[in-house]
Amino acid sequence: MSALEGPSLHVKGRVLLGDGRELGELWIRDGVVTFTRPSAPGTNQVTVEGVVLPGLVDVHAHIGLGPNGATSMGEAERQAVAQRQAGVLLVRDAGSPLDTRHLAGRRDLPRLVRAGRHLARPKRYLRGFADELADVADLPEAVAREARRGSGWVKVVADWIDRDLGADAVLTPLWPDDVLAEAVRRAHAEAARVTVHAFSEDAVPGLLDAGVDCIEHGTGIPVDRMIEIADRGIAVTPTLLQIGRLGEEADKADGRYPRFAEYMRKIHANRYEQVRALHESGVQLLVGTDAGGTIGHGRIADECAELVAAGVPAADVVAAASWQARHFLGLGQLVEGSSADLVVYPADPREDISVLRAPTAIVLRGERYL
Repeated sequence: MSALEGPSLHVKGRVLLGDGRELGELWIRDGVVTFTRPSAPGTNQVTVEGVVLPGLVDVHAHIGLGPNGATSMGEAERQAVAQRQAGVLLVRDAGSPLDTRHLAGRRDLPRLVRAGRHLARPKRYLRGFADELADVADLPEAVAREARRGSGWVKVVADWIDRDLGADAVLTPLWPDDVLAEAVRRAHAEAARVTVHAFSEDAVPGLLDAGVDCIEHGTGIPVDRMIEIADRGIAVTPTLLQIGRLGEEADKADGRYPRFAEYMRKIHANRYEQVRALHESGVQLLVGTDAGGTIGHGRIADECAELVAAGVPAADVVAAASWQARHFLGLGQLVEGSSADLVVYPADPREDISVLRAPTAIVLRGERYL
């Protein structure tokens, strides 16, 4: 190997591989990782020192979604850049009204696992966000369609406020259990997994019977179903930044929808206890910011800090935000010859989660962006 052909980046310190092993250094050459010391350094090789993680993962974000629905492609690109600059190098887009396939192919943007559009019913979700199905019987075919449009996931809205109940309005399931079960079966037949928006307890039995793969928010999961969820390998994304806003949503609903407002305040007040119980039950927790719509992109460190505040050990949060999420999605471990997608920190975030706020180097597909 000549000096000109040598590695472009040398990273040394502590390389956390995610399987319990640590290495002292790695090199990046031609966009991939090697753990083998080269015979000669590259002509322009740069050395960075610190604690290395596989690139972070935001498993619940909405690239191409804004407060009023679909954004421009330019704004979607800026959202993706904000994620990258926060150290997020893999995003599971949990539903977007914008077709982001173009961005998914960009080498300078985070890898994007797409779920297509949210699937909901008329007036039973946020306006402009979802494909609203007038007939509940259309859900299985719509799920199959979005499975083919996406890249491995489909997003279904499982519950929302039913305003037709007037002052008694509460969160109720959107789909009959048999229709939901058939929809999940159709998704799996298309080699896609299903994740669901669910705030309420009433939606949970139907979701488990249907065999969903992941639950977003999960504020209504009762303690006596958590062990079952853990045993079945269903992951939960708590989205604590979003749940932290529910007190504001309750204030907006006061007077008109008092029962709904009361429930929103309850799950807001119990959010940390709920997450702690999920963790203690062995449920796989994923880290998702719910960015897009009302929350800005690039806030993975804030979401991780919220999980720690809830009582989840920082070491478990770091694992959930990096190698465990990558394993769950089937993408991107740090191994010999893998794509160089990694983040370097000045200290170990497993000991102080605030370290995630200030990476010293961000490398995506072998290119350094910080």
